[in-house]
Amino acid sequence: MSGATGLQAGLLGCHSCGQLTKAQEDIALSCSRCGEQLHPRHPNSINRAWALLIAAVILYIPANLIPITLTTALGNTEGDTIMQGVIYFMGSGEWPIALVIFTASILVPTTKIISMTYLLVTVQRSSDRQCLNRAKIYRAVEFVGRWSMIDVFVVTIMVALVQMGTLANVEAGQGAIYFCGVVILTMLAAESFDPRLIWDGLDPDE
Repeated sequence: MSGATGLQAGLLGCHSCGQLTKAQEDIALSCSRCGEQLHPRHPNSINRAWALLIAAVILYIPANLIPITLTTALGNTEGDTIMQGVIYFMGSGEWPIALVIFTASILVPTTKIISMTYLLVTVQRSSDRQCLNRAKIYRAVEFVGRWSMIDVFVVTIMVALVQMGTLANVEAGQGAIYFCGVVILTMLAAESFDPRLIWDGLDPDE
């Protein structure tokens, strides 16, 4: 039973402090260290993660179609979406900036959505394949999630720096709000997902 999970070994882990407690049938337990109520797995983990992920996908569409910045120069106002910003920096020869924005604003959110969908589907199917790789995918999703806000930081800096009255102004567009929503929802989806579910479908003898 060396490959058994804590749950299979009759142990419950506290979600707050990590204290292990021996499970008892039909008895609700609390952590002896911090008093947190104990559960074999986070309650409704999959349902919450799905709800947050679907909401993120819905917001991801307008986040890429609606301008994220509004630039006013000499009375003319133009809006730029995320991809238009990437193309602009590429055309200006600023390849490093274009690469950072593309990675943080398009590649990372898309990869997170695909990865979380893969994890949720395989867990719901009680898959026993590639458990270690799936655990690594989850850790990667959780780690890189915070860097998805880079594009929002760039917009914030531009809005703060480019304020020249009637000559030139940069304002945040509605796309920035949708994009913030995507980042926050995908981070919450990853936090809501219980990675221990990955191992529940694995035979402890394998």
